[in-house]
Amino acid sequence: MEEKMTPEQKKILEDLRLPKSILERIEGKPFEMDDTGKSGAPVLIFDDSVLKIVLFREENEEVVNLMRWLKGKLPTPEVILYEKDAERQYLLMSKVTGTMSCDSYYLEHPDELLRILAEGLKMLWEIDTSDCPRIRDLDAELKDARYNVEHGLVDMENAEPTTFGEGGFKDPAELLDWLENHRPSYEPVFSHGDFCLPNVLIKDGKVSGYIDMATAGIGDKWRDIALCYRSFKHNMDGTYGGKVYSGYDPDQLFEALGIEPDREKIRYYLLLDELF
Repeated sequence: MEEKMTPEQKKILEDLRLPKSILERIEGKPFEMDDTGKSGAPVLIFDDSVLKIVLFREENEEVVNLMRWLKGKLPTPEVILYEKDAERQYLLMSKVTGTMSCDSYYLEHPDELLRILAEGLKMLWEIDTSDCPRIRDLDAELKDARYNVEHGLVDMENAEPTTFGEGGFKDPAELLDWLENHRPSYEPVFSHGDFCLPNVLIKDGKVSGYIDMATAGIGDKWRDIALCYRSFKHNMDGTYGGKVYSGYDPDQLFEALGIEPDREKIRYYLLLDELF
């Protein structure tokens, strides 16, 4: 028996005041609200599609163009419909199948998880970026970081305990100044931009999809490595989710990648992420 939209779900759609073209695509379909991410953007998850609603910003159109460019290159959501008005942008996209890599099974099998994450990073780096329509190098990242600092958008309460305060930076402005004056060397690849465990989906022992491509584009490989390293570590040590898992060493990520860790670049990109 086909599920139907509940009265509560109908009320949510009414309150969202969606464009007619979007409503026609999702009419009558039940959905769940996703609160996994930290962006605060409404995300409606349907059986076969996902609707993301964000405040109007020109760079969001860059993301849509990038997603269209990625079709056939990576297992990422495909654009079904994109609409905008004076205040908001609406992206209806296909739903990528798979289990989040922060699922308890994978956290209980860290060796398998690290192998898959390393393969997922390498898949990104193998993409030919010669005609990639979006650049997310340090110029772009620091520009956005400055916007966040100047508009009071940095959540200091959500930062690592050592970033601000005694022994750390006085405030986001001081951190931004340090970042602008300590830029590391650049190793461009195709970068996800937010390579955290909830954004990497797994099926049949391999990466089946990447989601939340809002900061993807040509960028430094060490940003993805740094965020992957932190996400794995904090999912395992209980910082995220509360449960502590044993038998892991986050440095095994570098072994799986076949590279030596660059601690300074990892620290730099983790500090940069504090401003987002």
